[in-house]
Amino acid sequence: MITPLDLTDQILAERLLQIQHAAYAVEAELIGFDGIPPLQEDLAGLLQSTEHWLGRYDGSILVGAVAYEFPDDDTVEIARLIVDPAHARRGHGKALLDHLDHLEPRPTSLVSTGSANTPAVNLYKSRGYAEVNRLEVAPGIFVTQFSRGS
Repeated sequence: MITPLDLTDQILAERLLQIQHAAYAVEAELIGFDGIPPLQEDLAGLLQSTEHWLGRYDGSILVGAVAYEFPDDDTVEIARLIVDPAHARRGHGKALLDHLDHLEPRPTSLVSTGSANTPAVNLYKSRGYAEVNRLEVAPGIFVTQFSRGS
């Protein structure tokens, strides 16, 4: 089940933060860099998020989420895609992206990930995203920006 998340629910927000930290810890290991901002974020920071959130549940347990924004009327930008590592490789990330595509069909979709995060890079490429830029965010650490659509 995928549903919008209400971050004013303290227990839900705490679970979301737990998943976020676990997911970004995996990415940090993959890319060799632990300075990823969501990895450092605390509950107060998460609660200040202006992003829209969708959560994926396995039964009653939140196992993943996608956060997104609208930089303009034609674009949806995926800010975060997180899956609890204990529930990884089971299609939860793909399901969240599919649901977002259905819910917010915009001509352009944007996303970024660590260039060395091969699972994420492969997921986005398999969904029709093309690399548009690479940024060095720390010495030897690159983020790849992807776009799909117009």
